[in-house]
Amino acid sequence: MRQFFTYVLATIAGIWITAIIAIIGSILMAIMMMAAGMSSNEPSISSHSILHLNLNGAIEERLEGRSLMDRIYGVGEDQLSLKDIVKSIRNAKDDSKIDGIFIDANGGAGGTASIAYIREALIDFKESGKWIVAYSDGYSQSDYFIATAADSLWVNPVGMVDIHGVGGSLTFFKGLLDKLNVDVQVIKVGTYKSAVEPFILTEPSEANREQIKSYITPIWDYISENIAASRNVSRDIVNSWADSIITTYDPSLLPGMKVATSLRYRHEAEEWMKEQTNRKKDEKLKLVEPSEYAATIKDKKSSTKIAVLYATGDIVDNGNEGIVGNKMAPLILDLANDKKIDALVLRVNSGGGSAFASEQIWEALEQFKATGKPFYVSMGDVAASGGYYISCGADKIYCQPVTITGSIGIFGLIPSIKGFLNDKLGITTADIMTNPNANIGIVNPMTPFQRAAMQKMIDRGYETFTSRCAEGRHLSVDSIKAIAEGRVWDGVTAKRIGLVDELGNLDKCIEDLALANGYLKYELVEYPRNDKEWWEELLDGGASIKQSIVKKELGAAAPYYDAIKKINEMEHVQCRMPEIVIE
Repeated sequence: MRQFFTYVLATIAGIWITAIIAIIGSILMAIMMMAAGMSSNEPSISSHSILHLNLNGAIEERLEGRSLMDRIYGVGEDQLSLKDIVKSIRNAKDDSKIDGIFIDANGGAGGTASIAYIREALIDFKESGKWIVAYSDGYSQSDYFIATAADSLWVNPVGMVDIHGVGGSLTFFKGLLDKLNVDVQVIKVGTYKSAVEPFILTEPSEANREQIKSYITPIWDYISENIAASRNVSRDIVNSWADSIITTYDPSLLPGMKVATSLRYRHEAEEWMKEQTNRKKDEKLKLVEPSEYAATIKDKKSSTKIAVLYATGDIVDNGNEGIVGNKMAPLILDLANDKKIDALVLRVNSGGGSAFASEQIWEALEQFKATGKPFYVSMGDVAASGGYYISCGADKIYCQPVTITGSIGIFGLIPSIKGFLNDKLGITTADIMTNPNANIGIVNPMTPFQRAAMQKMIDRGYETFTSRCAEGRHLSVDSIKAIAEGRVWDGVTAKRIGLVDELGNLDKCIEDLALANGYLKYELVEYPRNDKEWWEELLDGGASIKQSIVKKELGAAAPYYDAIKKINEMEHVQCRMPEIVIE
């Protein structure tokens, strides 16, 4: 026994010593990198440059959360900033040093509204008379949608183009849970509130099938109509491409079908751009990345300041990732009290999360409105459930035609693992209580009394949610309930039924707010702040390194560590839209 404890203590000591050494090493490396950064000059753009949209990673709203440690270790290097991309395209339109744009389609991935936002910026850029070209060895559908904004759309002679329409991928866990003898107890409000279905069904309910079909159809209509207009064909032709598994076609057919402009190898595409920018064959193109270019763009300064507050990710009560209630609400109150801030635009990209955190953020935004300052919302790819909760009180709500919103509903998930413990692991439990409900948890199944109490709480949460929406949208509660029930809507339909006010991207939202309030000049100030103090970054990085080391030492048990951590952080009462990957 003594040897066992000696071994355990030695292992723990080894983990922490290793962690401390790693943290110290990271601090030294960080200091070296900061010194190097201080000595480097700000990037400059030379004449005859080309804005290079290298679509080769995940497109995020903005690159927030990449600490100094992340940059040191290369975490998140494949992420693309939607903000930087759009900002660069907008600025390049009138920048004499930028001759054109090269869309380098290498398998980028992003939400439909994000992709549409980039494409809208490209269409606007073309008014300058400058050229846009696109090249790929193999276009994904999302890349192709962006690339159709180009004057010339080139594909490798042995490449391919993927056009297949829009579909959703759902995963169901009931079969696994049954095998484990885990009973997931669901309490919900809303016929269409389908976030609970993966835990209690093996396939989508008819109501869920109906709502998914109702919002992916107009999304595909929007995509196919824009592709058709750019390629000068009918939408029926685009649908025929999608129906025919066009990825299998001989590439030589694509130009004749108007899918592509022509077939070219990469070096031929580069040679064309060299001719346009006065470069010799043996010279390299002057390619400028959006992140690099955006860093050179000087933001307008003004005494009138509009705060742009990014609310992206899951809504959680506390933590360091997503929309954190106990951080976001105080920040909003600070903005309300900040005399230098004249207005607020909340940029929402969230499928929801904690009902409690959503309420706290909503209330903070009401306090902001009470100051008399304008408050607008711009919705990104998705602003549903809790994401709609925090949006509903805005003076005006903007979304794009392909934004997914709504899902006004609430649910609770409480698993019972008694069967798993007893039948699968041979673990038995005994309850000793002073009161009949002293041991409500995830072990025992709920009694009828307990379930009724939980349902009452969920019902109360739903009434609060719908009343918030009715108040914010200036509608009756009955009118809201008629379009609520947890149902998800596309942006065009959401505008028609009164969930949003205008169709438009973030730029339009900001411009309309400024126009409505007579702001001839204004400065945009982004929150939450992206730049941490160096000591904050080092501490965050050190904690991350320590966690990585602990997980490494756990070896095969690491997945259980992640699962337990996730369960421990999960809120029981949720305003959440089911996660659906649209491809």
